[in-house]
Amino acid sequence: MAKAIHSMIRVLEEARSVAFYDMAFGLKVADRLDFETFTLIYLSNPESGFELELTVNKGRSEPYVLGDGYGHLAVSVSDVDAEHARLTEAGLAPRKLVDFQNNGVSVAKFFFVADPDGYQIEVLQRGGRFQ
Repeated sequence: MAKAIHSMIRVLEEARSVAFYDMAFGLKVADRLDFETFTLIYLSNPESGFELELTVNKGRSEPYVLGDGYGHLAVSVSDVDAEHARLTEAGLAPRKLVDFQNNGVSVAKFFFVADPDGYQIEVLQRGGRFQ
């Protein structure tokens, strides 16, 4: 059986991205591997063994084009309302809270926030299938 261990995104500025993911989601640098043409930074927190791998290609100055294939990363939190307020207060401009329903039954309560490179992160109320 396969076990998901990380997802990778390419970012333009290491410090800016590390600061965002730390402040927004408490992800800290778990490992950093520096190579001649790129650097890999693995971010994690005690909530999960899953890591976010940031790849910084050295010498790149153009922002990445995310295209129409990227969807989003998702995290769950114990209090989505409080997290929305906290990220708003921090100036990260989260989008509006959504109570997503199917046939009148709440499926999820969530919002999206974009990282410095434009990647979308869905922040979901923890519960049900979103643990």
